[in-house]
Amino acid sequence: MPAVAPATVPARRGGGPGDRASSGGAVVPATAPVRRRRGPGDRASTGGAVVPATAPRRHPTTLRTRSRGGSKPRAAELESRALRPHASDAKRRRRLSRLLSAALASCVLVLLVLAPSASANLLTPKAGGSPNADQIHSLYTIILYIAAVVFVGVEATLIYSVYKFRAKKVRVAAQIHGNTRLEIGWTVGAALILVILTVVTFVKLPSIINPPNSTAPFLESALTQPTPPNGKRLTICVQGRQFIWRYVYGAACESNPYAPKLPYSYEEMYVPAGVTVVLSITAVDVIHSWWVPSLGGKVDAVPGYTTYTWFQARGPALYHGQCAQLCGRQHAFMTARVDVMSPSDYQQRIAQLKQEIEKANSQVTLLRAYLTKTGNL
Repeated sequence: MPAVAPATVPARRGGGPGDRASSGGAVVPATAPVRRRRGPGDRASTGGAVVPATAPRRHPTTLRTRSRGGSKPRAAELESRALRPHASDAKRRRRLSRLLSAALASCVLVLLVLAPSASANLLTPKAGGSPNADQIHSLYTIILYIAAVVFVGVEATLIYSVYKFRAKKVRVAAQIHGNTRLEIGWTVGAALILVILTVVTFVKLPSIINPPNSTAPFLESALTQPTPPNGKRLTICVQGRQFIWRYVYGAACESNPYAPKLPYSYEEMYVPAGVTVVLSITAVDVIHSWWVPSLGGKVDAVPGYTTYTWFQARGPALYHGQCAQLCGRQHAFMTARVDVMSPSDYQQRIAQLKQEIEKANSQVTLLRAYLTKTGNL
């Protein structure tokens, strides 16, 4: 039975076979009775001896590095790192180039947004061409301002809450169960905002839907809706087809837009300034959408149905519009123009259209007679 070493012998770590040979297989007592758990590898290396808890364990890599030459590998690593190009300088240059690119892109974006032509009607719809367009613009602006105030308030409260109640190094987090007064307050506030928006909308809605009396002497009587208070307006029938707009002038167009002697035009509509114009809008093939932003909102043109809108244009001016409903491959080319002129010029233009149509009809009549006579028709 191997002898037990005296207590005066300093404690040694449990090692490999070399340590066992030097101690003769003796169990080295520890100054503290605490033992650590050992695995199968420890039992194999110590031959069953108990390893004291005070013995430090070294990483095999550290031992291997020291046994192979001490600090030489560390010196070689420092030397090779010194010979390398400065990686920090390259990263700094790349970071600087990215910052310069982002700053340049931001400046270009700000200049584009602040340009008068680019920022025109950026947040609000166009207006200025007709009273109904002005009312739509004012209602939109009121709602936009209220929504902006609500947005700023909510975001400010959110940022304050995130900062005020952020995570802190405490054992127990603050337990917040709510604030009854605050919850009731913001519920009542949201309801009041909805009530205000509803009241403002219903106050503005009649001036958007109902047309006013004309301010110009040129008028035409009709009985269809919408109708000005005095019942007088100018009726123009708008027909949408792929991919062009057709305008027929006169109240008789509602019963038969292809009636003879009714003047019509394509793409460009002619209207007198200051006259309440009611549009009777239909479609002959697919759904289209009539929209001239400066003269009011968009109105769908649906086959088999008739929709109405109105405007009282200010002029002389030329307003541009576009079909606002995807209607086919050449939808982008389905544009609209409204030429606003004085009432006297409008009457002359309508008379000119009638003469041009009569002339074209006479030419078609002669051509049809000739083709019939020659047997080609």
